Amino acid sequence: MRLQAALVVTTFAVLLLSNPAAAQVKPMKKIEKSVLVPAPVPEVWKAFTTVEGVTTFFAPEARLELKLGGAFEMLFAPERPADSQGSEGCTVLSFVPGKMLSFTWNAPPAFPAVRSGGEHTFVVVELEPAGAGKTRVTLTHLGWFEGGEWDQVFAYFERAWGVVLGRLAHRFEKGPLDWKNPWTPEAPSKPK
Repeated sequence: MRLQAALVVTTFAVLLLSNPAAAQVKPMKKIEKSVLVPAPVPEVWKAFTTVEGVTTFFAPEARLELKLGGAFEMLFAPERPADSQGSEGCTVLSFVPGKMLSFTWNAPPAFPAVRSGGEHTFVVVELEPAGAGKTRVTLTHLGWFEGGEWDQVFAYFERAWGVVLGRLAHRFEKGPLDWKNPWTPEAPSKPK
């Protein structure tokens, strides 16, 4: 746990130092989602860290190199023009095999002010054994600015990461997604 916390702090510090505008970042603002996946850690790790894996639940196409600075690009709409297909330009920040992966992340093309502003947020994915061939996956999205389109992007990812993690669990329960008719988890009902 200390190693993971140190890696998150280090990653965040690198982002702050490499980005003069990051002084506006409020480090406490974050999105955190978690899911129990019915598969052992090595299988879930492979799903998150290989092109063959991410295309079964995350995006229909991808460019991914598991190395520091390697591509972590999920192409949600590969038929669109370059720079509007998905997470182009995002990269691996750090990883501990079988335990943690962090990467930069950008806004979807629907939010042009944030997407073209040159600022990236970052995501940390942590895997923990959860007994009997299961894995607890915790995803934390950090590095948020506030105001304007940034608030809309935050709200978008509040929902989107739940879909991604739901699809990850579904992939291990029912098999890879059919990208011509992708499964989407139902939103939890609100209490009456």
